[in-house]
Amino acid sequence: MKSQLQEDVLKNSFHGLVVIDTETKKTIYAHNENRYFTPASNTKIATFYASTKLLPRTIPTLKYAAVNDTLYIEGTGDPSWIHPRLADSTAVRWLKNQGTLALYTQNSNESRFGPGWAWEDYDTYFSPEKSTLPLFGNVVSLHFNDELMVSPNFFADKVQVKDTTLKRDEFTNHFYISPTEQDTLEIPFITSGSITQKLLEDMLETTVVLTDRFPSVEKKTLYGMETDSIYRDMLFESDNFLAEQLLMVASSTLSDTLSTQKVIDHMLENDLSDLEHPPRWVDGSGLSRYNLFTPKSFVQILQKIQNEIPEERLFVLFPKWDATGTVKTWNDPSVEPFIFAKSGSLGNNYNLSGYLKTKSGKWLLFSFMNNHFKVPTSQIRSMIYATLKDIHNTY
Repeated sequence: MKSQLQEDVLKNSFHGLVVIDTETKKTIYAHNENRYFTPASNTKIATFYASTKLLPRTIPTLKYAAVNDTLYIEGTGDPSWIHPRLADSTAVRWLKNQGTLALYTQNSNESRFGPGWAWEDYDTYFSPEKSTLPLFGNVVSLHFNDELMVSPNFFADKVQVKDTTLKRDEFTNHFYISPTEQDTLEIPFITSGSITQKLLEDMLETTVVLTDRFPSVEKKTLYGMETDSIYRDMLFESDNFLAEQLLMVASSTLSDTLSTQKVIDHMLENDLSDLEHPPRWVDGSGLSRYNLFTPKSFVQILQKIQNEIPEERLFVLFPKWDATGTVKTWNDPSVEPFIFAKSGSLGNNYNLSGYLKTKSGKWLLFSFMNNHFKVPTSQIRSMIYATLKDIHNTY
């Protein structure tokens, strides 16, 4: 392991690795384990843990209260409403059976983007805006099937077929797709209370009133799909939108005001207060380069997760990983799957943290963090895999 971390191509970059036996708590290997790294999507490990601590097994999808003949509703941040992959319709079906609806969308102090997010990513699939009642994953899906298909159809007249790399105007919901595009594009739309109102009206086929106040009465909660389905999709797809929204939903269990920071503060003051190296944790997804975690912090969080979640559930939620990245099908015929881990990548950074099963049947915790390299990411992944496979074979 030491020789691989000291290869010439890695001498100008920053690397950290810690490996711990889950049963004996013995540290098998440690290099820069107490140094802070930019974690990228490894941050989703902390988001996952916070969500499992604060959310029930079915997600709070809507808060509501009936006053006279009007049903007042507000979102919890639940990302699964008519999501492109999750496609939960629990709340939509329920609302279709209600009377007069009043929608309140001001129950959050969140900005549409997280702190430190790159402004130029506004039209990229991995950077949808955050909102209190997201619909369709807060993206417009475009693809050609004989003719142009637009979902939600509400935006159909705002799409232009044009040979351009731009996917959306920066400050308006005007979208572009190349006439030669073969794939489905998912383009974030600009969210607002009025957009949410109109999308709901289209789906429910009824009038929805946008209100600037929620009555001071006790709210009830409607529950949606199983949270494990959302967790699994977040971890397997490394979905930034799901991660951000999960922290907002988690905050709905602490306060009527949705707040990512409130959840982070709560976790750092309670369930993560014993971390040896307190992280700088600013978002749910890891899109921000403001986040700072040490390898030791990640293995401590992973240990907590393993202690609290049964193995048969945990290793369905955590993806398998090999030198090609996250995989649904294991690619190394010489060995059974032995790495269950979350990767995290930003430009010049690639990290992997999770669980490793050795040939002798032991479970190990590891966090392998790599920042500021200029070699191809594939070379870093190959180095990680070779190192972890060596541990698998020898420990």
